[in-house]
This record gives sequence, structure tokens and C-alpha cells, in this order.
Amino acid sequence: QVLLVESGGGLVQAGGSLRLSCKASGRTFSSYAMAWFRQAPGKGRECVAAISKSIGRAGYGDSAKGRFTISRDNAENTVYLQLNSLKPEDTAVYYCAGSYRRSEVVFTTERSYEYWGQGTQVTVSS
Repeated sequence: QVLLVESGGGLVQAGGSLRLSCKASGRTFSSYAMAWFRQAPGKGRECVAAISKSIGRAGYGDSAKGRFTISRDNAENTVYLQLNSLKPEDTAVYYCAGSYRRSEVVFTTERSYEYWGQGTQVTVSS
């Protein structure tokens, strides 16, 4: 069982930046592929960025490319999402997700992940 706790959300003006963090419990964090998803009001959950378990191979959703960066620190059991050049349409609840994996594959579908955090709200004002 893995417990994921997100932090770092908040209210920011358009063009601003935020850094989200997701702290995982347990001793085998480097065996987990991780990802950030987001869900805006009235919309489905979409993958923003994902990262493989140990070498940190990353993949991004179209909305994130060039603006967001996912990274991880396996010694700290933490995955990060740096959000730059934020836009009002980035407003959503951002969720951290994890999945135990044997390979270094990047997974971007919701059903690939069995562990989820409670979410952190990001609000971007215009």
C-alpha cells in the first residue's frame, strides 16, 4: 500500500508559476511509475505528465508540453510538477498517481495507476 500526499497548489495569476509536490510513503518508491493528472470542473481527468520508475523517462500531455516539467527524487520519495506560464485554463484539481512497475515505461492513462492522492487545487486568475 502506498499513500500519496500532494502539496503546493494555490492561487496564482496568469503567467505565474507553481511547484507541486507529491510525497509517497513506503520504501520502494523507485519501483513506482508516477504521474500527475488534473481534472477541471465538468471535465474528465487528463494526464498532464508522467515519469518512469527510476531513470526518470518523462512524457507529457499536449497541454503541458513546453510549460510543465515533471521530476522525481527517489531518495526523498517525492515527485514534482513544475508549472510555468500558467493560464486560466490550467485551473483544476491536480492529482498525483503511482503504479508499481518492473519496466521503465511511461504510462499516461488513468487506468494504469492504482494509487492516487487526494488532489491539490490550482487556480489561475486572468
